[in-house]
Amino acid sequence: MMKAKEMFCLFLQQNNLPLTDFEAFSFGTDADLLADLVLHGKKTACSSAYELYVHENAPLPAAGQYSVVLDSNEDAVCIIRTTAVYVCAFEKVAPFHAAKEGEGDGSLAYWRAVHEDFFSRELQQIGLSFSRQTPVVCEEFEFVYPQKGENV
Repeated sequence: MMKAKEMFCLFLQQNNLPLTDFEAFSFGTDADLLADLVLHGKKTACSSAYELYVHENAPLPAAGQYSVVLDSNEDAVCIIRTTAVYVCAFEKVAPFHAAKEGEGDGSLAYWRAVHEDFFSRELQQIGLSFSRQTPVVCEEFEFVYPQKGENV
């Protein structure tokens, strides 16, 4: 397997792109499953609690930003490019966003159940509590690397 920096440099070289910043991260509580959903085109969105960005004094993702998706061993799986970012209350997350996250049955009800539990635990770790008005960062992305059938 490859590490994030190695994969990103290879991607830039193969696509003749200038050096740019990237982020590397794993998704949620089941990094391997969620990375596999991205690889197979089923996951094209994600979400996170806005207050975590505030707590870490971190910038929100931005359209055009590249990210290396990692598995549970912190090995690089693929590269995605953010296409849209917006913030809304948990209770206002739309069914289309839940479907784009590609988890479970793709329903808003499933998304809410799983994410209420996840956000509650994440926020509790920084001394905050979850509510249906909790701001959520909704991010949409596209899979950009490796190309289908390409081994890296």
